[in-house]
Amino acid sequence: MSSNTDPPPSSPSSAPPPPTESEPLLGRPGDATQKPDAPMYKNLYLGTGWLAQLGAVLLLLTLLPPILTHGPLLPLLTPHPVLQSLGVFTTLQSVLILQPTTTPLAKTRGQRAHFGLHLVSLALFAAGTTLIQVNKHVNHLAHFHSAHAYLGVATLALLTLQYAFGLTIWAIPSLWGGEARAKALWKYHRRVGYGVVGLLLVTVAAAVKTDYNRDVWGVRLWAVLLAEGLVVVGLVPRVHLGKLGWGRRV
Repeated sequence: MSSNTDPPPSSPSSAPPPPTESEPLLGRPGDATQKPDAPMYKNLYLGTGWLAQLGAVLLLLTLLPPILTHGPLLPLLTPHPVLQSLGVFTTLQSVLILQPTTTPLAKTRGQRAHFGLHLVSLALFAAGTTLIQVNKHVNHLAHFHSAHAYLGVATLALLTLQYAFGLTIWAIPSLWGGEARAKALWKYHRRVGYGVVGLLLVTVAAAVKTDYNRDVWGVRLWAVLLAEGLVVVGLVPRVHLGKLGWGRRV
Protein backbone atom coordinates (compact mmCIF):
# COMPACT_ATOMS: atom_id res chain seq x y z
CA MET A 1 0.00 0.00 0.00
CA SER A 2 1.33 3.41 -0.87
CA SER A 3 1.02 6.42 1.38
CA ASN A 4 -0.12 9.91 0.43
CA THR A 5 3.50 11.04 0.67
CA ASP A 6 4.67 8.70 -2.06
CA PRO A 7 5.68 10.54 -5.24
CA PRO A 8 3.20 10.29 -8.11
CA PRO A 9 4.06 7.83 -10.83
CA SER A 10 5.95 9.37 -13.69
CA SER A 11 4.02 10.10 -16.83
CA PRO A 12 5.49 9.34 -20.26
CA SER A 13 4.27 12.71 -21.45
CA SER A 14 6.32 14.52 -18.81
CA ALA A 15 9.63 13.16 -20.10
CA PRO A 16 11.61 15.52 -22.34
CA PRO A 17 11.52 14.57 -25.99
CA PRO A 18 14.65 12.95 -27.36
CA PRO A 19 16.84 15.06 -29.63
CA THR A 20 16.23 14.63 -33.33
CA GLU A 21 17.68 15.85 -36.60
CA SER A 22 15.27 18.80 -36.45
CA GLU A 23 17.30 20.46 -33.69
CA PRO A 24 19.28 23.35 -35.19
CA LEU A 25 22.83 24.31 -34.31
CA LEU A 26 21.59 27.29 -32.26
CA GLY A 27 18.18 27.70 -30.69
CA ARG A 28 15.50 25.25 -29.64
CA PRO A 29 14.05 22.38 -31.68
CA GLY A 30 11.44 23.89 -33.96
CA ASP A 31 13.11 27.29 -34.20
CA ALA A 32 14.33 26.48 -37.70
CA THR A 33 12.03 23.59 -38.63
CA GLN A 34 9.24 23.78 -41.16
CA LYS A 35 5.83 22.99 -39.67
CA PRO A 36 3.83 20.34 -41.55
CA ASP A 37 1.12 22.79 -42.62
CA ALA A 38 3.43 25.74 -43.39
CA PRO A 39 3.93 26.85 -47.02
CA MET A 40 7.36 26.25 -48.52
CA TYR A 41 8.12 29.93 -49.11
CA LYS A 42 8.25 30.58 -45.34
CA ASN A 43 11.44 28.52 -45.22
CA LEU A 44 13.17 31.42 -46.93
CA TYR A 45 12.97 33.57 -43.78
CA LEU A 46 12.15 31.12 -40.97
CA GLY A 47 14.13 31.58 -37.74
CA THR A 48 17.27 33.55 -38.51
CA GLY A 49 16.69 33.12 -42.24
CA TRP A 50 15.52 36.72 -42.52
CA LEU A 51 19.05 37.83 -41.60
CA ALA A 52 20.48 35.76 -44.43
CA GLN A 53 17.90 37.26 -46.78
CA LEU A 54 18.80 40.75 -45.63
CA GLY A 55 22.46 40.01 -46.28
CA ALA A 56 21.71 38.54 -49.71
CA VAL A 57 19.71 41.60 -50.75
CA LEU A 58 22.32 43.99 -49.35
CA LEU A 59 25.00 42.14 -51.29
CA LEU A 60 23.10 42.72 -54.53
CA LEU A 61 22.54 46.37 -53.64
CA THR A 62 26.25 46.74 -52.86
CA LEU A 63 27.44 45.16 -56.10
CA LEU A 64 24.97 45.98 -58.85
CA PRO A 65 24.53 49.80 -58.70
CA PRO A 66 28.27 50.61 -59.03
CA ILE A 67 28.70 47.98 -61.75
CA LEU A 68 25.78 49.34 -63.79
CA THR A 69 26.42 53.06 -63.25
CA HIS A 70 30.20 53.49 -62.96
CA GLY A 71 32.09 53.25 -66.22
CA PRO A 72 31.00 51.95 -69.62
CA LEU A 73 28.61 49.03 -70.04
CA LEU A 74 30.77 46.52 -71.90
CA PRO A 75 28.89 43.55 -73.45
CA LEU A 76 31.54 40.97 -72.55
CA LEU A 77 32.52 42.38 -69.15
CA THR A 78 29.58 44.01 -67.41
CA PRO A 79 27.30 40.93 -67.54
CA HIS A 80 29.91 38.81 -65.75
CA PRO A 81 29.57 40.34 -62.25
CA VAL A 82 25.83 40.83 -62.74
CA LEU A 83 25.22 37.18 -63.63
CA GLN A 84 27.57 35.89 -60.92
CA SER A 85 25.91 38.10 -58.29
CA LEU A 86 22.49 36.77 -59.29
CA GLY A 87 23.93 33.25 -59.22
CA VAL A 88 25.11 33.71 -55.63
CA PHE A 89 21.71 35.11 -54.64
CA THR A 90 19.91 32.14 -56.23
CA THR A 91 22.25 29.66 -54.57
CA LEU A 92 21.47 31.17 -51.17
CA GLN A 93 17.74 30.80 -51.87
CA SER A 94 18.24 27.14 -52.73
CA VAL A 95 19.94 26.54 -49.38
CA LEU A 96 17.43 28.53 -47.35
CA ILE A 97 14.40 26.78 -48.79
CA LEU A 98 15.71 23.30 -47.98
CA GLN A 99 17.33 23.89 -44.58
CA PRO A 100 14.18 23.71 -42.38
CA THR A 101 12.61 20.59 -43.97
CA THR A 102 12.36 17.44 -41.83
CA THR A 103 9.25 15.45 -42.78
CA PRO A 104 9.41 13.18 -45.86
CA LEU A 105 6.86 15.26 -47.80
CA ALA A 106 8.54 18.56 -46.93
CA LYS A 107 11.95 17.13 -47.86
CA THR A 108 10.65 15.97 -51.25
CA ARG A 109 9.14 19.37 -52.03
CA GLY A 110 12.20 21.15 -50.72
CA GLN A 111 14.54 19.00 -52.80
CA ARG A 112 12.57 19.83 -55.95
CA ALA A 113 12.77 23.56 -55.22
CA HIS A 114 16.43 23.18 -54.25
CA PHE A 115 17.20 21.41 -57.52
CA GLY A 116 15.26 23.91 -59.63
CA LEU A 117 16.98 26.91 -58.06
CA HIS A 118 20.37 25.27 -58.50
CA LEU A 119 19.68 24.73 -62.20
CA VAL A 120 19.06 28.47 -62.48
CA SER A 121 22.20 29.32 -60.50
CA LEU A 122 24.32 26.93 -62.57
CA ALA A 123 23.07 28.55 -65.79
CA LEU A 124 23.88 32.01 -64.39
CA PHE A 125 27.38 31.00 -63.27
CA ALA A 126 28.13 29.24 -66.55
CA ALA A 127 26.97 32.22 -68.63
CA GLY A 128 28.92 34.71 -66.54
CA THR A 129 32.09 32.62 -66.63
CA THR A 130 31.84 32.06 -70.38
CA LEU A 131 31.45 35.78 -71.08
CA ILE A 132 34.46 36.80 -69.00
CA GLN A 133 36.63 34.13 -70.63
CA VAL A 134 35.56 35.30 -74.09
CA ASN A 135 36.33 38.90 -73.04
CA LYS A 136 39.84 37.90 -71.95
CA HIS A 137 40.42 35.98 -75.18
CA VAL A 138 39.15 38.77 -77.45
CA ASN A 139 41.17 41.43 -75.65
CA HIS A 140 44.27 39.25 -75.22
CA LEU A 141 44.17 39.43 -71.43
CA ALA A 142 45.59 36.96 -68.95
CA HIS A 143 42.99 34.37 -67.97
CA PHE A 144 44.34 34.00 -64.43
CA HIS A 145 45.41 37.44 -63.28
CA SER A 146 44.06 37.56 -59.73
CA ALA A 147 43.08 35.49 -56.70
CA HIS A 148 39.46 36.09 -57.72
CA ALA A 149 40.05 34.32 -61.05
CA TYR A 150 41.57 31.24 -59.41
CA LEU A 151 38.85 31.14 -56.76
CA GLY A 152 36.14 31.58 -59.38
CA VAL A 153 37.29 28.65 -61.50
CA ALA A 154 37.80 26.41 -58.46
CA THR A 155 34.38 27.33 -57.09
CA LEU A 156 32.61 26.71 -60.39
CA ALA A 157 34.30 23.31 -60.75
CA LEU A 158 33.36 22.31 -57.21
CA LEU A 159 29.81 23.57 -57.72
CA THR A 160 29.42 21.50 -60.88
CA LEU A 161 30.61 18.37 -59.09
CA GLN A 162 28.31 19.18 -56.17
CA TYR A 163 25.33 19.57 -58.51
CA ALA A 164 26.08 16.24 -60.18
CA PHE A 165 26.63 14.51 -56.84
CA GLY A 166 23.36 15.75 -55.37
CA LEU A 167 21.38 15.05 -58.55
CA THR A 168 22.52 11.44 -58.80
CA ILE A 169 21.87 10.77 -55.10
CA TRP A 170 18.37 12.16 -55.47
CA ALA A 171 17.32 11.02 -58.94
CA ILE A 172 19.55 8.01 -59.73
CA PRO A 173 20.32 6.29 -56.39
CA SER A 174 21.13 3.05 -58.22
CA LEU A 175 24.45 4.62 -59.25
CA TRP A 176 25.44 4.50 -55.58
CA GLY A 177 24.24 0.97 -54.90
CA GLY A 178 20.61 1.63 -54.07
CA GLU A 179 18.42 4.06 -52.17
CA ALA A 180 19.74 3.17 -48.70
CA ARG A 181 23.36 3.76 -49.67
CA ALA A 182 22.46 6.94 -51.54
CA LYS A 183 20.66 8.35 -48.50
CA ALA A 184 23.77 7.69 -46.42
CA LEU A 185 25.66 10.06 -48.72
CA TRP A 186 23.35 13.03 -48.19
CA LYS A 187 25.35 14.20 -45.18
CA TYR A 188 28.45 14.59 -47.35
CA HIS A 189 26.49 16.53 -49.95
CA ARG A 190 25.27 18.89 -47.24
CA ARG A 191 28.72 19.33 -45.70
CA VAL A 192 30.29 20.15 -49.06
CA GLY A 193 27.35 22.42 -49.86
CA TYR A 194 27.95 24.65 -46.86
CA GLY A 195 31.64 24.73 -47.73
CA VAL A 196 30.82 25.82 -51.28
CA VAL A 197 28.61 28.64 -49.96
CA GLY A 198 31.56 29.87 -47.92
CA LEU A 199 33.82 29.65 -50.96
CA LEU A 200 31.32 31.63 -53.03
CA LEU A 201 31.33 34.42 -50.46
CA VAL A 202 35.14 34.46 -50.39
CA THR A 203 35.21 34.63 -54.20
CA VAL A 204 32.88 37.63 -54.20
CA ALA A 205 35.00 39.40 -51.60
CA ALA A 206 38.14 38.69 -53.64
CA ALA A 207 36.53 40.35 -56.67
CA VAL A 208 36.64 43.67 -54.82
CA LYS A 209 40.44 43.51 -54.97
CA THR A 210 40.63 43.20 -58.75
CA ASP A 211 42.20 46.06 -60.70
CA TYR A 212 39.05 46.87 -62.66
CA ASN A 213 36.94 47.24 -59.54
CA ARG A 214 39.52 49.48 -57.88
CA ASP A 215 39.90 51.64 -60.98
CA VAL A 216 36.30 51.77 -62.28
CA TRP A 217 33.47 50.28 -60.21
CA GLY A 218 34.69 51.12 -56.73
CA VAL A 219 32.71 48.49 -54.79
CA ARG A 220 33.70 48.75 -51.11
CA LEU A 221 35.12 45.69 -49.34
CA TRP A 222 33.62 46.64 -45.99
CA ALA A 223 30.13 46.77 -47.50
CA VAL A 224 30.57 43.34 -49.11
CA LEU A 225 31.86 41.84 -45.85
CA LEU A 226 28.98 43.36 -43.89
CA ALA A 227 26.42 41.81 -46.24
CA GLU A 228 28.21 38.48 -46.25
CA GLY A 229 28.42 38.54 -42.46
CA LEU A 230 24.64 38.82 -42.27
CA VAL A 231 24.33 35.86 -44.64
CA VAL A 232 26.55 33.73 -42.39
CA VAL A 233 24.77 34.84 -39.21
CA GLY A 234 21.45 33.93 -40.82
CA LEU A 235 22.51 30.56 -42.25
CA VAL A 236 24.64 29.00 -39.52
CA PRO A 237 22.10 28.90 -36.65
CA ARG A 238 19.67 27.03 -38.92
CA VAL A 239 22.12 24.21 -39.64
CA HIS A 240 20.72 20.88 -38.40
CA LEU A 241 23.65 18.86 -37.08
CA GLY A 242 21.67 15.64 -37.39
CA LYS A 243 21.41 16.18 -41.15
CA LEU A 244 25.18 16.53 -41.31
CA GLY A 245 25.68 13.28 -39.41
CA TRP A 246 27.14 15.06 -36.38
CA GLY A 247 24.15 15.09 -34.04
CA ARG A 248 22.06 12.39 -32.42
CA ARG A 249 19.14 11.16 -34.44
CA VAL A 250 16.10 8.99 -33.69
